[in-house]
Amino acid sequence: MLPRPPLVTIITVCYNSAHLLEGTIRSVLAQDYPHIEYLVIDGASTDHTGTIIKLMENLNHRLLNAKVFKTISEPDKGLYDAMNKGLKMASGDFVLFLNAGDRLFEKDTIKKMMEHCTAETDVLYGEVMLVTETRRHLGTRSQLTTRKLPENLSWKSLKRGMVVCHQAFMARTSIAPQYLENNLAADIDWVISILKKSRQTVNTQLIVAEYLVGGLSRKRHRQSLKDRFAVMRRHYGLPATLWAHFLILLRSFFQNEAVA
Repeated sequence: MLPRPPLVTIITVCYNSAHLLEGTIRSVLAQDYPHIEYLVIDGASTDHTGTIIKLMENLNHRLLNAKVFKTISEPDKGLYDAMNKGLKMASGDFVLFLNAGDRLFEKDTIKKMMEHCTAETDVLYGEVMLVTETRRHLGTRSQLTTRKLPENLSWKSLKRGMVVCHQAFMARTSIAPQYLENNLAADIDWVISILKKSRQTVNTQLIVAEYLVGGLSRKRHRQSLKDRFAVMRRHYGLPATLWAHFLILLRSFFQNEAVA
């Protein structure tokens, strides 16, 4: 038994995301797990993002099960700089990143995840449901791509790419490093680094989040591949990385994947 229920920090980074942000925030505020700290890290948006955040802060104050809700709005150096700001602010036992446009899958998602947690658990993970901007469900990532979620995830599971989405990857904050900056494969490096340290990694068998298809790495695909090669070479060595990337390129000829 745990001495107390773990505090979960959920972090959303955003920039000019007014059209996407409200649904993301509502999915967090609706959680029936009471021990949540929610951080929204805005990169000094120039649209109505700030207005949406204020409206959601007011909504949170009116809720019976109000969350700890903290926000900042200031210029940053990019996505991973903003995510690092969130990590530095996080006071939870566990941390989960949820992008603007993504949503927790059910109102009891975090509660169900934490039911799998013991004092030795360092990572809790699950599946994501890919959705369009109209929130149409396309299927899970494992169903639609060759990136099948492993039954037993380890750091070696990522040799051929990102097989788990960070929207469905909750890590103990004490072993979560800062993200690499100026590297589009920083999420892969972050997950591998955490899994190397994890004492117990638990597959919750849950669909954790709706994942809005598209993203930064998909829009800058060539640079993403170069950055991924550098990250994987550092973790797995050159021969294994060359072989893995040959298989990745081969795979790309047979399947046009929806996500990078």
